[in-house]
Amino acid sequence: MSECVSRRRDPLPITCIMYRRNENLPQTINIVRAHTHNLKDVTVQIPLRKQVAIAGVSGSGKSSLAMGVLYAEGSRRYLEGLSAFTRRKLHQMERADAEKIEFLPPALALRQRPPMLGRRSTVGTVTEIYNLLRLMFSRLGTHQCPKGHRVNPSLTAILNEECVCPECGMSFPLPSAETFSFNSALGACPVCGGLGERAEVDPALVIADPNKTIRQGAVASWRAAGRGYTVRLVAQLGVRIDVPWKELSKKEQEIVLRGKQTKRPLTFHNRETGEEYPITFTYDNAVEAVRQSLAGDRNQTRYARMKKFLSVRPCEHCHGTRLRPEALLTRLGGLSIAEAAALTINELKHFTDELPNHLESPLRPVAEKLAEGMRREIDPMLELGIGYLTLDRSGGTLSTGERQRLELLNMAKSHSTGILYVLDEPSVGLHPANVAGLQRIMRRMVTNGNSLVVVDHNLEIIRGADYMIEMGPQAGERGGQVVAEGTPNQVAHMPNSVTGNYLSRRQMVHGRKQRSIKQNHSFVEISVHDLHNLHDVTACFPLNRMTAVTGVSGAGKTALIQGALVPAIRTHLNKTSLPTYVDHLTGAAEIRRILVVDAAPIGRNARSTPATYTGIFDLIRNLFAQASAEAGRKWDAGYFSFNVKGGRCAVCEGKGEMALDMQYLPEQRVRCPHCGGTRYEPETLTINVRGKSIADVLEMNIDEAAGFFADVPGLVEPLRLLQSVGLGYLRLGEPTPGLSGGEAQRMKLAGELQKHHQGTLYILDEPSTGLHPQNIEMLLGVLDRLMAEDSTVILIDHDPDLIANCDYVVDLGPGGGPSGGKVVAEGTPEQVAKISESLTGNYLANRMRMVSK
Repeated sequence: MSECVSRRRDPLPITCIMYRRNENLPQTINIVRAHTHNLKDVTVQIPLRKQVAIAGVSGSGKSSLAMGVLYAEGSRRYLEGLSAFTRRKLHQMERADAEKIEFLPPALALRQRPPMLGRRSTVGTVTEIYNLLRLMFSRLGTHQCPKGHRVNPSLTAILNEECVCPECGMSFPLPSAETFSFNSALGACPVCGGLGERAEVDPALVIADPNKTIRQGAVASWRAAGRGYTVRLVAQLGVRIDVPWKELSKKEQEIVLRGKQTKRPLTFHNRETGEEYPITFTYDNAVEAVRQSLAGDRNQTRYARMKKFLSVRPCEHCHGTRLRPEALLTRLGGLSIAEAAALTINELKHFTDELPNHLESPLRPVAEKLAEGMRREIDPMLELGIGYLTLDRSGGTLSTGERQRLELLNMAKSHSTGILYVLDEPSVGLHPANVAGLQRIMRRMVTNGNSLVVVDHNLEIIRGADYMIEMGPQAGERGGQVVAEGTPNQVAHMPNSVTGNYLSRRQMVHGRKQRSIKQNHSFVEISVHDLHNLHDVTACFPLNRMTAVTGVSGAGKTALIQGALVPAIRTHLNKTSLPTYVDHLTGAAEIRRILVVDAAPIGRNARSTPATYTGIFDLIRNLFAQASAEAGRKWDAGYFSFNVKGGRCAVCEGKGEMALDMQYLPEQRVRCPHCGGTRYEPETLTINVRGKSIADVLEMNIDEAAGFFADVPGLVEPLRLLQSVGLGYLRLGEPTPGLSGGEAQRMKLAGELQKHHQGTLYILDEPSTGLHPQNIEMLLGVLDRLMAEDSTVILIDHDPDLIANCDYVVDLGPGGGPSGGKVVAEGTPEQVAKISESLTGNYLANRMRMVSK
């Protein structure tokens, strides 16, 4: 017995301990009877430490399961481990609507629309590559002594903070990495504070409407700054406040715009006591009022409100580099740090690889170590096809797809383990050539011991998953169920799986019959002289046809269409001069109207809904106003609006939700505890139309509402159009900012279906975003209806199925950034597929081979 006990107490090898621990680890996240949004008693097991794809048509419940259950509950449980103050707020955060969720790791999400980056953010700071570059310049750069002599780097100078100039013998402090940071007082330009630009108050912008009087609000900056009392002050200075601004004398306008500060008393009347008392205020002119509002703390809300009065231009002191002049004196490889930051990632890799060869032998080991770290940061960016970006690119200029990929890179390089990553459409904006790089990065995250749940429609990403779950069978109330699960290969052989049909290639996207391009066909032709990476580029687009503009990220697609063609067409329609960077525009005589339909969110907050966006909420509110009159209340239609005071909830002001401050963490949105998310006061909900309150109607989806209001003139047609673009599953009161990019585009297109389209040029940016192959067929049908009256469609996209169904293709490239900006191929999809130099053509050719089989 003692021998047995002794043997048990012997220490086990570490590998044995780890093996036994892993043996006992849970293998799946267990979800039992989830009901979030449209989920119907969903019970499912999601493998841990695997890559799991969630697929299904739009609105089938994919995001409800991934974001509404897994991420929402995973992040809530993570917060439970934080401070007591934070935990006290958790009771306001709703638990995921499920009977039980077991073995759920802490969760992080990569959203389809990552937040906009701040003014101080650049590609270099977001990726932290700029930190390495600053270290390189401080340790390996050639510095300049105070007398202007060049001092070469040496190993002894890494070791010391002081350096002695070999020319003049002067000792000076070596620049540190902070010296090259524009977010540090040591390196930031003293004039712009490291922003690289200066925002000056523009006197022309502070006047809202020259036809209004000052009393009517002609001076917009006073109102925006909360200084309405200034109207009374300026009247004391001899300025007429009841005369239109444009009729005021130059002296009066000068007092308003640039008048000196002066103190003046104003008399206020106390309504309760009847007393009058004077208060002295300082008069600030319209320009100074903006400056005062922006002074002090960097309040983002206040800045957003006041920036409309600012004109932004590059800082004249640092010329946009953001740095002090002293920081630009150090050279490395013949470049200043500003010049190195202006290199593309592709160019920076070459610069890094060559750097050790230009240094003396003692410094090469240090240079190699720094270069190796730089390569580790750069290579994943090249895999994702964003090697065309530069480190000094401002974060605010990045596209949604670019921001998403940078956020994914930050997740991947953290080398965390045991995390659940929920990725929402990571393939947004990716050319098929870059999907393989994305898959490699996701696979590395799994190899590190993390779990990945990926919501995506890209069939290659689904095929690369270890396991997949398909939601459906349809959208909205007809979805919300697990219809298939297993490995992608297993699901591909399930005949009842919609996604499986496309995975197995039993079904291909065929949404329309292509229209031929005849020899004498009319084209719009544009020639661009110099815009971004477009230099002397000419492109043609057939009228009354559907054209796809393609190419890898950064190839110049957006520059050509959004930057050049759209402004040029608008100048044609307005009969004004072409933009300076456009050499000529021909063939546009038949175009009478242009409409850009992008995937940008509809509305800015929860107040925008399908009901308000389409205008049908006005008619619905009128019905409730009539019902209130019949009930003896006599409330008007405005009483039933959640955007104005009246019947709306007084606590959340009709939003149905409230912001929960989480200290140093991002704020959380929670359901209003007073109205329970209905948006209205209880009394308002006592008025019914056909047994439904106004809140009940907003909870209806479009399909339900179409049946409910089938006999109401004015409501039938708008609801039918929304159904025709496949949005019947959306709720009338659903916040539109939360819609996917594809849903937002289709909602915008629905309104076009009831208009006359003849002579209209439609521009669509990434219309395949968030669309299942089945939904792409529906989109193609909608676009074909728009073209029935001789309109023209130009779309920018990467999806081979969508491109193959277009009439014409203009492919840009061959690469991104400086390597792009050329028309690589143009013609019908079949013609482009035969051009070997075209990356897009290669994927089209592969698709056509699949179809022929």
